[in-house]
Amino acid sequence: MTSSFLGPARGPASNRMMMLQSTQPIERTRRTTGVSFASQLAFEEVHHSYHGKETIRGISLTAQPGEVLCLLGPSGSGKTTLLRIAAGIEVQSRGRVLIDGREAAGPKVFLPPEKRGIGLMFQDFALFPHMSVLDNVRFGLTALPKKDAVAAALAALERVGLAHYAETYPHVLSGGEQQRVALARALAPRPGVLLMDEPFSGLDSRLKDAVRADTLSILRESRATAIVVTHDAEEAMRMADRIALLRDGRLVQVGRADELYRQPRDLFAAGFFSEINEFEGEVQQGAVETPVGPAPVPGLTDGTKVSIAVRLSDVRVMPQGGAMQARIRSRRFLGVVELLDLAVPGREEPVRARVRADLLPPGLSDVSVTVQPQDILVFEKGA
Repeated sequence: MTSSFLGPARGPASNRMMMLQSTQPIERTRRTTGVSFASQLAFEEVHHSYHGKETIRGISLTAQPGEVLCLLGPSGSGKTTLLRIAAGIEVQSRGRVLIDGREAAGPKVFLPPEKRGIGLMFQDFALFPHMSVLDNVRFGLTALPKKDAVAAALAALERVGLAHYAETYPHVLSGGEQQRVALARALAPRPGVLLMDEPFSGLDSRLKDAVRADTLSILRESRATAIVVTHDAEEAMRMADRIALLRDGRLVQVGRADELYRQPRDLFAAGFFSEINEFEGEVQQGAVETPVGPAPVPGLTDGTKVSIAVRLSDVRVMPQGGAMQARIRSRRFLGVVELLDLAVPGREEPVRARVRADLLPPGLSDVSVTVQPQDILVFEKGA
């Protein structure tokens, strides 16, 4: 038995849609996205406190026009709070927010959200279940006459390939389709800046890749400045022109994905972009000894205490024959790769390695390990 609620609503909106269908077929392929006038959004020494606890600690950061900037960090790092401050939903305790160089929030100025030219896409999509897909998309177009708002909403749905669902309701759509409706609603007013809070977290891993690629394509076509919050480093690297890494309300490092991966500023940054082995050491004669070999550390004086990181993928394992001997304690098959725990001389804790599956023969125990000196990351403690 089929519920009548699953079908399109009948009434003025439905009649309007039927008239559209009678004169022209609705395209089921996505049209090119209309161009927004991208804005620059800047945070200047922004602070924020919640119940006496400082959640944002003096962040200065600028998203350039047309740029996709990802705010990356663990839970509680301040990513969503910073997004809400940009949107005008939260008020900073100190500092300023500027849009195209004009103060949107500061000591004497506070523009309400609807005056900022900013679109906001929530983590849970926040679609109204009692409204049709079309009415959800045109909800924020209150400044337009009804006819123009309907046309703009239909155009936005065409951009995301969902015009044929205009008269249905959100509950009949898949998670990926709901995400695209939420994106259409956020883009319909042609915002200068689009803020997206963990937009793909509710999607399963297989669907996530496709929806994320579609979303990035639409953002590139619309040319709107986009700030995307995520806790997933790979997602940030897939999407962003630049990544801003946050921790405990502070900006740790900002730059391109390759810069943050290859030149992490500290141990936290190194560990956030890949699994690492962590060691400790002391500089002697311009180098530091590690359980996987020595590494030069120019610029650090002898006696300096350091933290050391080696990515699992940089530990090269092969049958015996290399300079450093090791023994496989355990190996876990993960499909494309295997995860190894290795016993190495002089260290009680295992050294972990990630190697291509089937690289090592079954039952192999004794192996050799090699790590290139440039792959050993060294950070001064307390720096």
